[in-house]
Amino acid sequence: MAQTCPIEDADVSIEDIEIRLLLEAIYQMYGYDFRFYSRASIRRRIMHHLTMSGFDSIMEMTDKVLRDRSFFTTLFNELTVNVTEMYRDPDFYQSFREEVIPVLKTFPFIKIWHAGCSTGEEIYSMAILLEEEGLYDRAMIYATDIDKKVLASAKKGIYSIEAVKQYGDNYRRAGGKHSLSDYFTARYDSVIMEQRLKRNIVFADHDLATDQVFGEMHVILCRNVLIYFNRALQERVIKLFSDSLDMGGYLCLGTKESLRFSGQEESFDVINKSLRVFRKRQFQHHA
Repeated sequence: MAQTCPIEDADVSIEDIEIRLLLEAIYQMYGYDFRFYSRASIRRRIMHHLTMSGFDSIMEMTDKVLRDRSFFTTLFNELTVNVTEMYRDPDFYQSFREEVIPVLKTFPFIKIWHAGCSTGEEIYSMAILLEEEGLYDRAMIYATDIDKKVLASAKKGIYSIEAVKQYGDNYRRAGGKHSLSDYFTARYDSVIMEQRLKRNIVFADHDLATDQVFGEMHVILCRNVLIYFNRALQERVIKLFSDSLDMGGYLCLGTKESLRFSGQEESFDVINKSLRVFRKRQFQHHA
């Protein structure tokens, strides 16, 4: 059976076709699947790279991608989105502390998957929260991303001191119990996160578009990633998350993301509607 075309409407231009061929070439040559990313988002990034690279057409760029891995690497960095900060959306972390942590405290061991972890700021945010709640020693955090370069950066846990000044405000608004400076060492114009926060974090590359279940998790966080995917890929990923969660496990999405139209809405109870915190039902509800 033929695979559904990733283009999301009937108005297919030459440019649309060229973009499809570029994304297919990337998938066939390198195994990274951007074919079902949001059309507007992926087009914007491709056209920006086309302009910066000086090619006359997307087809020329496709040929270069196939023949030059270093050129592909620069394009890959353009196509992946790495926007993050510590305690991004502080209200979410405050809600997690109040509504999810009390349940996690009843578990003997906690497995958390942070999908699309980027450069790791949100990973360390969760590690600090768990430590402050006395849970870090019995937790394991699995931090995954499609981009090996940002994973290496996350593992190092080194951030600019200017950024961390902003993070301190986020931390306080998120209900932090101490000072953010308790969790890093400042060196010149950078900070490095304390080694104790890294001991229960496993970093691994994982492509939400192609890879399989990452089970059996008590919490999955994937915040502000699905917005870059088209409907078909969103459905695939939410099914992947549902299959990767234990019964009673929590799914945390970004504030602009939803379970609507995913086919999985009936599998979850809403814990916090505005902050997109859901809990997988332990027993399916029947009419």
